[in-house]
Amino acid sequence: MRFKNLDLNLLAALDLLLTERNVSRAAEKMKITQSAMSNALSRLRAYFGDDLLVQVGRRLELTPRAEVLVEPVRDILVRVEASIIAAPDFDPRTSDRLFRILASDYTVMTLLADFLHIAGQGALQFQFLPQTDQPDRVLERGEADLLVIPENYASQEHPMEILFEESFVAVVDRAHPRISEILTLDAFLRERHAVMLPSIDVPSFESQAIQALGIRRNVDVVSFSFLALPALVVGTDRIAILHRRLAKRVIRTLPLKMLELPFAIPKMRQCAQWHSYRSNDPAIRWLRETVVKAAAADPDHANGHL
Repeated sequence: MRFKNLDLNLLAALDLLLTERNVSRAAEKMKITQSAMSNALSRLRAYFGDDLLVQVGRRLELTPRAEVLVEPVRDILVRVEASIIAAPDFDPRTSDRLFRILASDYTVMTLLADFLHIAGQGALQFQFLPQTDQPDRVLERGEADLLVIPENYASQEHPMEILFEESFVAVVDRAHPRISEILTLDAFLRERHAVMLPSIDVPSFESQAIQALGIRRNVDVVSFSFLALPALVVGTDRIAILHRRLAKRVIRTLPLKMLELPFAIPKMRQCAQWHSYRSNDPAIRWLRETVVKAAAADPDHANGHL
C-alpha cells in the first residue's frame, strides 16, 4: 500500500531503525533478514532524500531529518494499531494476546499478583515493565498497554482511572531496642533509615512528601526496590517507610511491626492509565476492568476504591 509514493509497509521498518539505531537489531525485531532491512533503509533514504542514519564511530546516529520523524512515525503506527488492526472482539478465555503493564515492584506484589488470579489461567500473556522517568513516552510509543502509577506521575494527555488511595507507615524490627508501640518524631529523626531510591531520576512519592515537610532522614542504606526494604530492616535498628498495603503483607511473614508515622503526608492516589487512541479497544477495556476488579477485591483497599 502506498501513500504519496511511500510504501506504508516501510513505516514499521523505519520506526524500528529510528528506535534501535542498528540494522541487525531492527531486522531481528521485525523478523526479517538483515539484508532485507538494509534494502528497506536504502528505499527510505531514497524517498526522504536523506541518509536518516549515519555512521559515527562504531554507532549509527540519527540525522536531524530522522530526529524529526521519530515521534510522528510512532504516532502513526500506534493509531493504525489501535483503530485498524485491533480486533473488534476480545475473549480472554481463548486469546493469546500479550499485555504489557508498566508498574513498580510494590504494585506487582500487592495488586498485579491478585490481578493475575482474576485474569485466570488461559493463554493470555503478561509482561510487567519497570518504572521509567517518562512513563507517558512509553504509553505514547505503544510500548505499554497500561500504566499503573501514582496519579501525580500520570500524563494529562491520556485518560486514567483512580484505583485506590494508599497511605504510608513505618516498619521496624519487633525487637527494636528503642522503639516500642509508638514512633515519635525524635526517634524517627534519630534512628537510621533504609530508603528506596528509584533507578530512574525521579524520587519516590513518599520521599517527595517527606522532603516537602523539610524532614531529613538519617539514611545509611539505599535500595532500588520497595520489596527489599523489609529485609534490610529485620534484625537491625533501622526504620523503613512502606506503603500500608505492602507493610500489612510483610509483617505476616517477617519479624517486623508496623507503626504510624509521627507526621502526616498526603495519600498516594494510584491510577491506571491507557493511550487515548485505545479507549475503545475491547482488549484494553477488559484489561482495565480486570485491574479495577483486583483493586476493589483487596480487603486492605476495599474502602479506598474510588
